[in-house]
Amino acid sequence: MKPKVLIVDDDEAIRTQMKWALSQDYEIHFAEDRRGALEAFRANQPAATLLDLGLPPRPNQCDEGLAGLSDLLAEDSTAKVIVISGQSEKQNAIEAVGAGAYDFLCKPVEMKELRLLLRRCIQVVELEKEYRELQQSQRHDVFENMLGTSPQMQAAFALIRKVAGTDAPVLLLGESGTGKEMAAAAIHRRSARKNGPFVAINCNAIPENLLESELFGHEKGAFTGAHIQRKGLMETASGGTLFLDEIGELPPAIQVKLLRFLQEHRLQRVGGRQEIQIDTRLVAATNADLKQMIEAGKFREDLYFRLAVVTLRLLPLRERGEDVVLLAREFLQIYAAQSGRTKLVLTPDALRAITRYSWPGNVRELQNRVKRAVIMASGSRVTAKDLELQQSQDVDSSATTLREAREHVEREMIEQALKRNSGKITSAAADLGISRPTLYELMGKLGITNERLNANSN
Repeated sequence: MKPKVLIVDDDEAIRTQMKWALSQDYEIHFAEDRRGALEAFRANQPAATLLDLGLPPRPNQCDEGLAGLSDLLAEDSTAKVIVISGQSEKQNAIEAVGAGAYDFLCKPVEMKELRLLLRRCIQVVELEKEYRELQQSQRHDVFENMLGTSPQMQAAFALIRKVAGTDAPVLLLGESGTGKEMAAAAIHRRSARKNGPFVAINCNAIPENLLESELFGHEKGAFTGAHIQRKGLMETASGGTLFLDEIGELPPAIQVKLLRFLQEHRLQRVGGRQEIQIDTRLVAATNADLKQMIEAGKFREDLYFRLAVVTLRLLPLRERGEDVVLLAREFLQIYAAQSGRTKLVLTPDALRAITRYSWPGNVRELQNRVKRAVIMASGSRVTAKDLELQQSQDVDSSATTLREAREHVEREMIEQALKRNSGKITSAAADLGISRPTLYELMGKLGITNERLNANSN
């Protein structure tokens, strides 16, 4: 198969010129703006991306192009993005390389120089892939980028291997930060669909009035602003896998359309009359109790049974034994290498704090804390204080059960995060490494309100 190259440029003439120059050696994909670039990147996973800095709606400035670079690197930190700029933008291109771009070219692009740079870039991609595969083949605790030696995780890995060989829908359950998207990606990579797209969407992150169009697409003129026909993510994922995170947040009307798709593998775009046959596998995930939502009339029971042909529950980090230390050391090695501080080690008090803490944000919170600790550590030793876990070791002496002790620690960490972020829920959730709905749920369970925080601070 030819390596995939994504070209992001709003100039049709330049896109055509590059296609003719490169299509003999590469499979070419296009995008015209920042949003389209991210969608095409997710759908095609290109080996290299050519990114023009001047993108709509401000093609004479660099901010959209630089934001697009940030989007792509946030999606995949190993992405190879070659920035293309005019001479007047050269300083911005150099800064983009400092921010993670692979290289840059100045306009007008010399095709001979572009071919040479792409060839070198693809070689680097192949070498990095071989190195990762070699590393993983020599480690018995790594499975499809997931780490765990506990019996619970080994059982989860075994189920993923088994279900990957089928096209059955899978429902992933577990708290925020337990690795549900990674499990979905593992199912995809282990399946016969591995060469097709893996498309992920968080149902809670898209406004309800846009979600139907995002999932099912729309026809030209279907609503105000629908100037062109647009494929939805379900159609984009045809031949591959669509991952629907936070499935419990789907509005009732979209639940009906999704149920019909699961029954017939057909869909209609918004504003369309023709049914389209789609070959997309569905993997869904939630941290909500869907059975409780069914009883409350918020989720369709027939949709639940269609989604939950196979159910996999990913356990919270506090129930995975020594995996927490294994993961902490792995994250430390990764972030220390990125920062050029390869001699960093976790101190005994840090290891004790890591094993005692309840990790309400699970693996995502652990990852965030270790990353921050690598920055904060003053010497070669990462302490509990660097991890901001020192205070949380002091469990309320009046707690008589493990549950009470855990709730005390969770309450303390949440209140600290809210104070650090001036009561802003979104910022505090990001600080803790959990989703905003999860933080709201924990605050309700623990009786935490911003009013109470303000009263305590006075």
